[in-house]
Amino acid sequence: MTKAKVAVLISGRGSNMAALVYAAKQADCPFEITLVAANDPDAQGLQFAQAEGIATFALSHQEMKRTEFDAIIDAEIRKADADYVALAGYMRLLSPEFVGKWEGRMLNIHPSLLPKYKGLHTHERAIAAGDTVAGCSVHVVTAELDDGPVLGQTEVEILPGDTPETLADRTLIAEHQLYSRVLADYVTR
Repeated sequence: MTKAKVAVLISGRGSNMAALVYAAKQADCPFEITLVAANDPDAQGLQFAQAEGIATFALSHQEMKRTEFDAIIDAEIRKADADYVALAGYMRLLSPEFVGKWEGRMLNIHPSLLPKYKGLHTHERAIAAGDTVAGCSVHVVTAELDDGPVLGQTEVEILPGDTPETLADRTLIAEHQLYSRVLADYVTR
């Protein structure tokens, strides 16, 4: 089986990236991770990727124009021969030019049941709204923030006494399960 090659973009600890890496180790997984790139050279996930033998690239986006930085990341992704890009906790808005180059081939995991709570502070917003359920979504990346077609979601109950932190912890477990499954389905569609 020819596996789809995926570049993963991270900004921090990379737990969703790690879940994708472990999923890719399964013989029947239709994708492999060929690059982990970060916009923060100190992102913890880079050490994990290196330990797993995956190529890494890191560059601080500070003091760079968005299009300039995205062009550099795009070049690294292409050097890694990636077919797809998976955003996994990548905390940087992407330029329309970059999104256009990867149209239909870039996915993101988001910690809410989109279209609810696009952007940041999703758990706080769900609790403040009195929601009884939160969750996560995997969607196709478009130029609009967290607005592309939703490919899969997992609901997570909001429990009495939940804080944004406790809800985030449970949602992260759901994210780890959902992302690899949806990515596998997407690259074999």
